[in-house]
Amino acid sequence: MIDKLSLIIVSPEIVLLTMACVIAIADLSVTSRLRTATYWLTMATLGVVAYFTAFFATEGQTIYAFGRMVVSDPMGNWLKCFATLAMMVCLVYGRPYAGDRDMLRGGEMFTLAMFSLLGIFVMISGSNFLVIYLGLELLTLSSYALVALRRDHATATEAAMKYFVLGAMASGFLLYGLSMLYGATGSLDVGTVSKIIATGQVKHQVLVFGLVFVVAGLAFKLGAAPFHMWIPDVYQGAPTAVTLMIGSAPELAAFAICIRLLAEGLMPLAMDWQQMLMVLAVASLFIGNFAAIAQTNLKRMLAYSTIGQMGFVLLGLLSGVVNGSTAPAANAYSSAMFYIVTYVLTALASFGVILLLAREGFESDEIADLAGLNQRSPLYAAIMAICLLSLAGVPPMVGFYAKLAVLQSLVVSGSPIYIGLAVYAVLMSLVAAFYYIRVIKVMYFDAPITATTVAAPLDVRVVLTINGALILVLGILPGGLMTLCAQAILRTLNT
Repeated sequence: MIDKLSLIIVSPEIVLLTMACVIAIADLSVTSRLRTATYWLTMATLGVVAYFTAFFATEGQTIYAFGRMVVSDPMGNWLKCFATLAMMVCLVYGRPYAGDRDMLRGGEMFTLAMFSLLGIFVMISGSNFLVIYLGLELLTLSSYALVALRRDHATATEAAMKYFVLGAMASGFLLYGLSMLYGATGSLDVGTVSKIIATGQVKHQVLVFGLVFVVAGLAFKLGAAPFHMWIPDVYQGAPTAVTLMIGSAPELAAFAICIRLLAEGLMPLAMDWQQMLMVLAVASLFIGNFAAIAQTNLKRMLAYSTIGQMGFVLLGLLSGVVNGSTAPAANAYSSAMFYIVTYVLTALASFGVILLLAREGFESDEIADLAGLNQRSPLYAAIMAICLLSLAGVPPMVGFYAKLAVLQSLVVSGSPIYIGLAVYAVLMSLVAAFYYIRVIKVMYFDAPITATTVAAPLDVRVVLTINGALILVLGILPGGLMTLCAQAILRTLNT
């Protein structure tokens, strides 16, 4: 018998699922090229869902439902709210692009976007291995279909096939690791697994063997090296509107399952998985930043940039337990959460500008395509410059405070290894500054290759301007978001 509280807890998921089915059927009667009715119905649904999740988050309660298979806590609800807002922004930016490329012949883009968001919600809410995996598969299957949405485009189809093959392999890694943990502990419940491991009665070798596969699966979802192979090809090959969808909101879900599985479920094994994350972080910062220098394609450069940025997130996650003490955990994980949220905000704006510049038959995804953008559109050049400076970690952009928070969590640990990692991260950020500033130089100092002005629908202009302004405002006043992340993580860890 399902109790009333359980249904209330999953009401955002119920609304998403119901409306995704309703919109799929209602779209059959929509005839406009840009699917206007479908678009506004989807946006209204996502607006309601964002309100519900924000309301639950501000309540500040941690509630378990469906026999502890699902959890509603402040961290999860805020991440759901941010993911919903990110998906709304993706649809605002992506609709004109998709319409020009005949990707809106049906309403599949909107329906698949809602199903992928539903997968994100299930992943974030999961407090059981099977629920987390169910959400992960719903997200990835929807993402494969989105990447292949341009049926007549060979590059997109190739990207979808690569994504599918590598994604299936990573899902297999994660599932095999979880099955090993289940075999060792006899439970699928995240909290119960943590308690059983803490007793010390389970063979350590078996747990570590399963842990290796779990971390490998999580690294793939985050896009951390050496499990990053899919990111450059999928980012470049997918339609830019879809690149934006798979490079923003799903990152929040990947962070959430890292917290659920590693911090909540496998905290007694922290010294083992932190060493694994250390290797992944060092490799991601090196490979991501040095490979990005060689890129001429803007989407591919941002893909390698993402790998480097995920290195910083991993640095936050690996500094939670020092010498067996979990006291630094709240500070470390909240800095990682702040980093991933601000990264998604910046990624939305940067890909939004690329989408804006893309015209029918012209993708505008080469760095050279941005030449002289300041002369054609000072506003959009300024927004892109703000994004790039934020990604580089230049004050007063929000990216500077995100990097500072992660570095501070490493330094305050007092561990020589972590302080060394902080120095290494700073050096890699200096390398990254080169390729970000190179794009700004192209926008402001190179001669434009075309004299056409940049035109955009009103909703795109408004949202993009707000998006760019938020990166600057949150950089000047980061306290509110930092406090929100700190309180959300603290309440999650205390339950």
